[in-house]
Amino acid sequence: MATVTQAYRFALDPTPTQRRALASHCGAARVAHNWGLALVKTHLDQHRTDPGVPVPWTVPELRREWNRAKDEVAPWWAENSKEAYSSGLDGLARALRNWSDSRSGRRKGRPVGFPQFKKKGRCRDACRFTTGAIKVLADRKHVQLPRIGVLKTHESTRKLGRRLEQGTARVLSATISRTADRWLVSFTVEVERQIPASNGKTTTIGVDVGIRHLAVLSSGEPPIPNPRTLERSTRKLRRLNRELARRRPASRRRKLAQRRWPARTPEPPISGATHFINSPPLSPKSMPRWW
Repeated sequence: MATVTQAYRFALDPTPTQRRALASHCGAARVAHNWGLALVKTHLDQHRTDPGVPVPWTVPELRREWNRAKDEVAPWWAENSKEAYSSGLDGLARALRNWSDSRSGRRKGRPVGFPQFKKKGRCRDACRFTTGAIKVLADRKHVQLPRIGVLKTHESTRKLGRRLEQGTARVLSATISRTADRWLVSFTVEVERQIPASNGKTTTIGVDVGIRHLAVLSSGEPPIPNPRTLERSTRKLRRLNRELARRRPASRRRKLAQRRWPARTPEPPISGATHFINSPPLSPKSMPRWW
């Protein structure tokens, strides 16, 4: 048995009240991130003139400073879970560490820039919960999150629910996010899985993934056609683009059109392509002779 970390993502079907609660938690994470970044910049400026001034850099240090100032900075902090503010500060601490490691050469790859302030409507709405009531309910149709409560899902949660009931999985965290006008929850789970030494098959096959054809098999069978989700959605996207162009800049209706633009297409191109790649005919179940 091997222990691996796996994510399970589900689309949510929240009520209008729950939508406001989800947006409020993501906004709280953004406020904590911006406040912490402003504090770090202020302390860095003071540290240049006085090396004795400490700079809060880690999550515990940022949380300590936040708890001292939250009544003044955000008098409404009690309306959201404490995990929302911890999520924003944790993201800031990760960004600071990545920038520091990249600058010193400990982090490989492209250089990482210094963290930037997050602006509402421009940044990704997300919030992570690591403690509290994080549950997948037994009816396979609802999940529970701290302070927000029980949320209905668009799809069944049986794959994760079965593992939790069998004791072969443990939820580490839950992250809510918004893509266009759709709310999603992603569970980071520690899963115990038995990895076989071989699949029991003696035959092998090569799969060449491309653009003209989704996949070409070395067995000589007909190529798997590309779903062409962008081409099928172009007509709808053109109409939505015209509607967006008619909205006045920085207006409320333009913001609503921007959020709904991908979600209102019959099949969002990115979502459709991702779904096709992770489902038949490329899944192992669809090609049992070789997997």
